[in-house]
Amino acid sequence: MLDSATADSSVCFEATLARHGLAPLRRATVRTLQVNVGKLCNQACHHCHVDAGPKRTEIMARATVERVIELLGASPAVETVDITGGAPELNPSFRFLVESVRRLGRKVIDRCNLTVLSESGMEGLPRFFAENEVELTCSLPCYTAKNVDQQRGKGVFDKSIDALQTLNRLGYGKRGSGLTLNLVYNPVGAFLPPSQAKLENDYKRELAFAFGIEFDRLFTITNMPIQRFAADLVRSGRHQAYMSLLVNHFNPATTPGVMCRSLVSVGWSGALYDCDFNQMLEIPLPPRHPRTIFELSSVDRLAGAPIATASHCFGCTAGSGSSCCGDVV
Repeated sequence: MLDSATADSSVCFEATLARHGLAPLRRATVRTLQVNVGKLCNQACHHCHVDAGPKRTEIMARATVERVIELLGASPAVETVDITGGAPELNPSFRFLVESVRRLGRKVIDRCNLTVLSESGMEGLPRFFAENEVELTCSLPCYTAKNVDQQRGKGVFDKSIDALQTLNRLGYGKRGSGLTLNLVYNPVGAFLPPSQAKLENDYKRELAFAFGIEFDRLFTITNMPIQRFAADLVRSGRHQAYMSLLVNHFNPATTPGVMCRSLVSVGWSGALYDCDFNQMLEIPLPPRHPRTIFELSSVDRLAGAPIATASHCFGCTAGSGSSCCGDVV
């Protein structure tokens, strides 16, 4: 349940949309089914909005994975299955899910933290990705070791570089290979991401020069004031300032492209949400709509439905905007 502060912020966001003639926010055709297969992760990053870590036990069961596949088959408008975690590769049914989605002719995106490739039993993952033409979107919050290790833990940068070099050797990130390798930048602190295009150029220059690494695109994603990052903001006395930053940089031009308008999020238990952030805050779909994948006959039926909002929505609509594919405008 939302506390009073969050509820007030929700009204504030809805009122902001209304002032710009944008309320209510509604979903268009669902093109992406985002599936969180669990909160188990080999890392515990400071900015993690999922609050994932090595001790988490929430894992999507095989029966739930099978229902996701069945629902996908009944949803012809869905083009992409975007698999998230935790570290999604740690789910025992991960490979089964990927192979099943590919057999249905849909695109698969895996949101990989890179270091999972160095875990025991994961040695064959890079080749599995390539054989199934999985698009990889990988976390790398900076091209320097100091900033990466500060946000994600000691030694993470070196493991990430090793993983990227392995993926490059298989053709990922190489022009004409058909194997897409994207990187994700999250700000190390309580500020908005810089220009995505400029930062992408910086990443490509520095990673190529220092390590010979190539990749396709860089996505800049705003840190959402929820879960672990929100707790850090409160402890450091920066929560109110960060929320003010987001609210004061609200950009109405971002609203047509926010991810919730073309995406539906599935939690590890099979519950349905408007986006991954609503999932982590346990904000369900609005009333009179199915709440789980077991109650839904087709994802296509959610087109036109209203979208539940709260204060974190200012994060997706601030500045150039933020989505699973980076900036919006």
